[in-house]
Amino acid sequence: MDRDQKSLGDYPVQVEIDYPEKQSRLLALFSIPFFIIRFILLIPQFIVLYVIEIAALIAVWLNFFVVLFTGHSSKGMHNFVVGMLRWSTRVTAFMYGLTDKYPPFRLED
Repeated sequence: MDRDQKSLGDYPVQVEIDYPEKQSRLLALFSIPFFIIRFILLIPQFIVLYVIEIAALIAVWLNFFVVLFTGHSSKGMHNFVVGMLRWSTRVTAFMYGLTDKYPPFRLED
Protein backbone atom coordinates (compact mmCIF):
# COMPACT_ATOMS: atom_id res chain seq x y z
CA MET A 1 0.00 0.00 0.00
CA ASP A 2 1.53 3.30 -1.04
CA ARG A 3 1.35 6.64 0.71
CA ASP A 4 -1.69 7.88 -1.28
CA GLN A 5 -3.82 4.86 -0.35
CA LYS A 6 -2.91 5.23 3.32
CA SER A 7 -3.91 8.88 3.34
CA LEU A 8 -7.29 8.08 1.74
CA GLY A 9 -8.11 5.43 4.33
CA ASP A 10 -9.99 7.84 6.61
CA TYR A 11 -11.61 9.84 3.83
CA PRO A 12 -15.42 9.54 4.06
CA VAL A 13 -16.09 9.28 0.31
CA GLN A 14 -14.20 6.80 -1.87
CA VAL A 15 -14.89 5.39 -5.34
CA GLU A 16 -13.89 1.86 -6.26
CA ILE A 17 -14.67 0.37 -9.67
CA ASP A 18 -13.62 -3.21 -10.30
CA TYR A 19 -11.56 -3.76 -13.42
CA PRO A 20 -13.38 -6.17 -15.75
CA GLU A 21 -11.84 -9.61 -15.93
CA LYS A 22 -12.40 -9.90 -19.68
CA GLN A 23 -13.17 -7.21 -22.22
CA SER A 24 -15.03 -8.05 -25.40
CA ARG A 25 -13.43 -6.93 -28.65
CA LEU A 26 -16.82 -7.06 -30.34
CA LEU A 27 -18.21 -4.71 -27.73
CA ALA A 28 -15.30 -2.33 -28.34
CA LEU A 29 -15.97 -2.44 -32.08
CA PHE A 30 -19.56 -1.34 -31.59
CA SER A 31 -18.90 1.05 -28.74
CA ILE A 32 -20.60 4.08 -30.35
CA PRO A 33 -24.02 2.40 -30.80
CA PHE A 34 -23.78 0.94 -27.29
CA PHE A 35 -22.93 4.38 -25.92
CA ILE A 36 -26.06 5.77 -27.59
CA ILE A 37 -28.17 2.91 -26.19
CA ARG A 38 -26.73 3.48 -22.72
CA PHE A 39 -27.48 7.18 -23.01
CA ILE A 40 -31.11 6.46 -23.99
CA LEU A 41 -31.46 4.01 -21.08
CA LEU A 42 -30.22 6.71 -18.70
CA ILE A 43 -32.76 9.40 -19.69
CA PRO A 44 -35.04 8.60 -16.69
CA GLN A 45 -31.99 8.65 -14.41
CA PHE A 46 -30.96 12.07 -15.77
CA ILE A 47 -34.43 13.54 -15.18
CA VAL A 48 -34.70 12.33 -11.58
CA LEU A 49 -31.07 13.11 -10.83
CA TYR A 50 -31.49 16.67 -12.16
CA VAL A 51 -34.31 17.32 -9.68
CA ILE A 52 -32.31 15.78 -6.84
CA GLU A 53 -29.24 17.85 -7.74
CA ILE A 54 -31.33 21.02 -7.50
CA ALA A 55 -32.57 19.87 -4.09
CA ALA A 56 -28.98 19.12 -3.04
CA LEU A 57 -27.89 22.61 -4.14
CA ILE A 58 -30.64 24.11 -1.99
CA ALA A 59 -29.58 21.83 0.89
CA VAL A 60 -25.97 23.03 0.58
CA TRP A 61 -27.08 26.68 0.71
CA LEU A 62 -29.33 26.03 3.71
CA ASN A 63 -26.54 24.13 5.42
CA PHE A 64 -24.23 27.10 4.81
CA PHE A 65 -26.51 29.33 6.86
CA VAL A 66 -27.04 26.66 9.50
CA VAL A 67 -23.27 26.39 9.97
CA LEU A 68 -22.88 30.16 9.86
CA PHE A 69 -25.35 30.79 12.69
CA THR A 70 -25.10 27.63 14.81
CA GLY A 71 -21.56 26.43 14.11
CA HIS A 72 -22.74 22.86 13.47
CA SER A 73 -23.54 21.07 10.23
CA SER A 74 -26.65 18.99 9.78
CA LYS A 75 -25.86 15.27 9.42
CA GLY A 76 -29.03 14.70 7.37
CA MET A 77 -28.13 17.33 4.79
CA HIS A 78 -24.61 15.91 4.56
CA ASN A 79 -25.95 12.39 4.00
CA PHE A 80 -28.37 13.66 1.35
CA VAL A 81 -25.63 15.43 -0.63
CA VAL A 82 -23.25 12.44 -0.34
CA GLY A 83 -26.06 10.15 -1.52
CA MET A 84 -26.68 12.40 -4.52
CA LEU A 85 -22.97 12.30 -5.37
CA ARG A 86 -22.99 8.49 -5.09
CA TRP A 87 -25.96 8.25 -7.43
CA SER A 88 -24.39 10.67 -9.90
CA THR A 89 -21.14 8.68 -9.88
CA ARG A 90 -22.99 5.40 -10.51
CA VAL A 91 -24.87 6.95 -13.44
CA THR A 92 -21.66 8.39 -14.91
CA ALA A 93 -19.82 5.08 -14.53
CA PHE A 94 -22.63 3.24 -16.34
CA MET A 95 -22.82 5.86 -19.07
CA TYR A 96 -19.11 5.64 -19.88
CA GLY A 97 -19.07 1.85 -19.76
CA LEU A 98 -17.02 1.47 -16.60
CA THR A 99 -19.67 -0.92 -15.26
CA ASP A 100 -22.47 -2.94 -16.81
CA LYS A 101 -24.67 -2.77 -13.71
CA TYR A 102 -27.60 -0.39 -14.26
CA PRO A 103 -27.62 2.21 -11.44
CA PRO A 104 -30.52 1.93 -8.98
CA PHE A 105 -32.86 4.83 -8.28
CA ARG A 106 -31.68 5.43 -4.70
CA LEU A 107 -29.36 7.60 -2.66
CA GLU A 108 -28.03 4.82 -0.42
CA ASP A 109 -25.00 2.71 -1.22
